[in-house]
Amino acid sequence: MQEKIEILGRYNFWGGGQIDCGTMRPLYLDKIGAYVGNRLIKVIVGQRRVGKSFIMRQIASRLVADGVDSRNILMVNIDVLGTDFVRNARELTALFCEYEKRIARPGRVFLFIDEIQNVDGWEKFVNSFSQDYTRECEIFITGSNSKMLSSELATLLSGRYVTFEVLPLSFNEWCDFVHLSADRNSFIQYQSTGGLPELLSLSGEESCRNYVSSLRDTILMRDIVTRYGVADVELLSDLFAFAVNNVSSMFSASSLVKYYKGKGRKVGYEKIAQYIQHLCDAYLLHRVCRYDIRGKETIGGMCKYYPNDPAYHRFLYPHVGFGVGYVLENLVFLSLRRAGYEVSVGSNAKQEIDFVASRGDRIIYVQSAYMLVDQTTIEREYGALEKINDNYEKVVVSLDDLQLPSRGGIRHVRAWDLNGIL
Repeated sequence: MQEKIEILGRYNFWGGGQIDCGTMRPLYLDKIGAYVGNRLIKVIVGQRRVGKSFIMRQIASRLVADGVDSRNILMVNIDVLGTDFVRNARELTALFCEYEKRIARPGRVFLFIDEIQNVDGWEKFVNSFSQDYTRECEIFITGSNSKMLSSELATLLSGRYVTFEVLPLSFNEWCDFVHLSADRNSFIQYQSTGGLPELLSLSGEESCRNYVSSLRDTILMRDIVTRYGVADVELLSDLFAFAVNNVSSMFSASSLVKYYKGKGRKVGYEKIAQYIQHLCDAYLLHRVCRYDIRGKETIGGMCKYYPNDPAYHRFLYPHVGFGVGYVLENLVFLSLRRAGYEVSVGSNAKQEIDFVASRGDRIIYVQSAYMLVDQTTIEREYGALEKINDNYEKVVVSLDDLQLPSRGGIRHVRAWDLNGIL
């Protein structure tokens, strides 16, 4: 056990090594930091390689800067080869108890466990130590599967945890990383590559393509195929490609059954629905359902699906025709999610509103357009919003360099300024 503690020391501030915390991401540090100091379990979720591990280290670093003894912070990354001796809740418990005995000092201990879904029975450990009032233990965990985390925690820890979703870099974060000002030229660069952090350290089309391809395959195989015993890997990959290449299109499991039937391929409804759900649970896709603006209710059936980052289309399927406007729509959706909004596709009579975004008492109707190049386009985008008979905020987002004046209370927002109004 002494050897295991020494191995952990390499990845902890008390071990004396240099801990790489990366570029700070205040958006998440401030959100999570507001919940530090209580027994709520902090659950940080999101796709692999979007920066969850770095955010954990940044939280720990901030605790040390705020005066917490580094010996009272334990970080365990289950994905690191050196810590593969932690395979189940029993081994994790033994390791934590040994750490408390050898390293920790009196007072509250902060425990960070990265990619916890790789520990069998992890939920029993978290439930036990977070609620053990003989210990002062505050727990932070990350995971790459929303269904597993939410179902297990909801069962055992109802009301005793808070979840934070981490997405790829926002435009403003991307500008901080590459040291550029937030303007139209920068946004066009950001739009062309997306916000996967690792892409910033790569140069050349081929390197980026290989990385994104490897990332996709890792998520499909490790987070879906292996975990759920998926048999038809080809179908799973095809469904992901279909969704990525059909951003802004409505479809359902039923419509996909017909689509494959037309191609001479018989695939059942249940399998397609299940595989799409797996893609969403692994954060590769985001499902956006329709919302009846007049009836104030969600409409089942057809939905839109947005990839977690435009890089998937840019580097994996560049040969498939794809308008710049769809990339912008994808980025607008991600900006709304990043800002904490629940997002739906608006249905108002026979007209579609790109997004109905709600957060608390605030509701925003959003139209996304590549460029407002002529009066016909302007009338189409603004006219759809003008037909909504209420007083909630209405916004048109585009890549136009000049900001248009407000029209009947409908604001025009340049894409690189969107985060500022959310």
